[in-house]
Amino acid sequence: MRTTVTLDPDIDARLRALARERGVPLRVVLNDALRAGIRMGGRGEDTSYVLPSRRLGARAGIDLDKALALAGEQEDEEIGRKLDLRK
Repeated sequence: MRTTVTLDPDIDARLRALARERGVPLRVVLNDALRAGIRMGGRGEDTSYVLPSRRLGARAGIDLDKALALAGEQEDEEIGRKLDLRK
């Protein structure tokens, strides 16, 4: 069956390079790529990532129940730091 397909330039270049390497027509490489994609069902590669966890603990002198007060103190410190940079 004959049909027209519009390919992005990077995909076209990769398909043509594969066809040259394999010594087969472009249509064969294109059909193989489409078959492989259909077999995968559009799932793509498994991109799961496991991030190891670490116990951070609490810093001495910080009451975790007073998170808003802590956030306010940190904001005040940052404002002071920025004001010092302007001098």
